[in-house]
Amino acid sequence: MRYRKKPVIIEALQWTGTNIKEVMQFAEDMIYIHGSGEDIKLCVKTIEGTEFLKHGDYIIKGTKEEFYPCKPDIFEMTYEKLME
Repeated sequence: MRYRKKPVIIEALQWTGTNIKEVMQFAEDMIYIHGSGEDIKLCVKTIEGTEFLKHGDYIIKGTKEEFYPCKPDIFEMTYEKLME
């Protein structure tokens, strides 16, 4: 048997390295800062544990309100922007 994945609309935000306030508002208590100064890293709490974000990564809010990171190339192959 073959199956097709159902279309799902998600919310996502790209971590640019300069939009920390926007990222913190988007993911609320599921994201936190690790380190200080130039060594700051953002961490996202996922259902599989904590993952570090790299500049350019997307933070996806899933259908069950879970958050997870996604590399830009995978994101662009998988999702397309909706007109609002």
